[in-house]
Order: sequence, then structure tokens, then C-alpha cells
Amino acid sequence: MTPGSTSETRAPARRSRAGALALRLTGRLAGGVFVLWAVATLTFFAIRLIPGDPAQAVLGGPGSQASEEALAAARAEYGLDQPILVQYLLQLGRLATGDFGSSYSLRTEVAPLLLSQLSGTLLLAGLSLAIAWLLALLVATWTTRGTRAAEWVGSGLEIVGAGLPHFWLATLVILVFSVGLGWLPPISTPGPLGLVLPVLTLAVPLAGFLGQVMRESLLDALDSPYALSARARGESETGVRLVHALRHAALPGISLSGWAFGYLISGAVVVETIFARPGLGRTLLNAVTLRDVPVVIGVVMIVALTYILVTVLTDLLGRIVDPTARA
Repeated sequence: MTPGSTSETRAPARRSRAGALALRLTGRLAGGVFVLWAVATLTFFAIRLIPGDPAQAVLGGPGSQASEEALAAARAEYGLDQPILVQYLLQLGRLATGDFGSSYSLRTEVAPLLLSQLSGTLLLAGLSLAIAWLLALLVATWTTRGTRAAEWVGSGLEIVGAGLPHFWLATLVILVFSVGLGWLPPISTPGPLGLVLPVLTLAVPLAGFLGQVMRESLLDALDSPYALSARARGESETGVRLVHALRHAALPGISLSGWAFGYLISGAVVVETIFARPGLGRTLLNAVTLRDVPVVIGVVMIVALTYILVTVLTDLLGRIVDPTARA
């Protein structure tokens, strides 16, 4: 076969892979649009199941003791006097144009308000995901290289870590590192030290879950034919792990990272509240308490959009890391 014919046969294959990838991305984006619609719909109707009048949030909350005339004026101003279906369609129309509306309780535009809180939550979730990955890889590597006792200890740590509730772990780390040792602030202060306890609270349970998945995958990878072939060629055990086994063992973790990021953002509701840290979690909790519908829908939509984007990125990363997916 001539070099020209080889390149001619490879070009259609590359185009075919590119077309398959584009089709996959198109399908993911279309599914993402459906998810955003479903999230907006469920949130809109769920928030109205909470007892109370949303118009009271406009006038200062349930304890405002506003008059009926003031409540009626507030309902008319924000369209709360319209039939529920009309309110829903108007809400969808605004969301389709990127307009989240105005906060009932804060009397400000929702989009700038949420964008100002988004960076803090993304930083918290991103650092927690990175630490969880690091802990999971360390435990998985240690347990697969150690003795049977090390495997049992590592497996026990993973199971216990995965089952720890965020609120309980947050209380524990505050008692140990803040009250007992006095090393770290009990609330999230500006600077790196203020991030340590919130990040640990989110990262440890996720690390336990990821560690279980990675350890099993790493054990399978070390016993696979390509690992045995690498050893037969004289490659060191460290080389087998770093070049071959870890890459394949990381694939389940990469596939789960999209879900994990959504899990971390949802956990931020508890963690940001306990550690008094600004972010989308505290904003959402306050908005639900006050029945501030535009803020609630805005937070949920941003979280859903972030989850969709991270899921698409992790899917692409998994196809890059896995050589069989590119074949």
C-alpha cells in the first residue's frame, strides 16, 4: 500500500469520527435544552406548593403584616394576579430570552445578583472536586499496592467517608479544627484558610464514593492483558501503573465527575449555610424561605446549566483519555 493510499483511507475515518462526535454533542445539547425546560417547569410549580403568599415576599416577608390593598398592588405589579398557566408561560418566555426577572424580596435584577454569587460556589465545588479526586487516587493506589490489611482499611475508609452527611461532617470539623485545635476559622473568612473546612466537608464524602469506583477499576486494569503485556516487555510496576492502569482506572471517575459536580453544588446549600459562606446555596435557601420565585428559578436554572456543561466536558474528556473511544 502506498503512502498516498494510506492517507486516503485515514481521512474518511477521521471525518467519520468527527461526524460522530458532532452528532453526539448535538444530541447532548438537545437533551440539555429539554432538561432546562423540565427543571424550570418543576421548580415553578413546586415553589407554589409551599404554603404562603408570594406577594408577601415583595412587601418584606411573611411578618410584614401588609394590608390587603398593598398585597393586591404587589400581585398586579409582578403578574401574580394572573392565572397560574399565564404566569408559567410568561416565566418561560422570560427565561428563553435570558431574563430571570426581579427578586421579590431584594428588589433587584436576579441575573446580576446570581452572577455575583456564582463564582464563590463554583470555586468551592471545583476545589472540592479536585481534592476528592486526589484523595480517591491516593487511597486507591495505596490499597492496591499494600497488604490485605491496607486494602481492608482503605475500603473501610471509603465506605465510611461516602456515608458521612455534610451537616454532620461540617459540625465535626468545626469542633476539631476550630474549637479544639484552633487552627482554622469556624466560618468561611476571605482568603485560603476560610476555604479549608468547607472544601473538606464537601470533598471527603465524594472521595469515599470515587475511591470505591477507582479502586475496583484499578484492580481490573492491573490484571488486564495490556498490563501483563507491558510487564512482559520489561516495564516497571510503576510504569505499568502510571502509563497504563491509572489512565483506564480514571475513566469511571471521569464519567462520574459531571454527576459529582452537581452533587457538590447541591451540597453547597448546606455547607454555605453552616460556614456562613456567600454563594448560590445560601441564596437559594433564603429565596425558598421567602418564596422569592424568580431567585429560586434563577438559581436552579444556573445550577442545571452548569451541570449540563460539566457533563458534556467530562464526556469529551473521557473520550480523549480512553483510546478505545477514539478508535
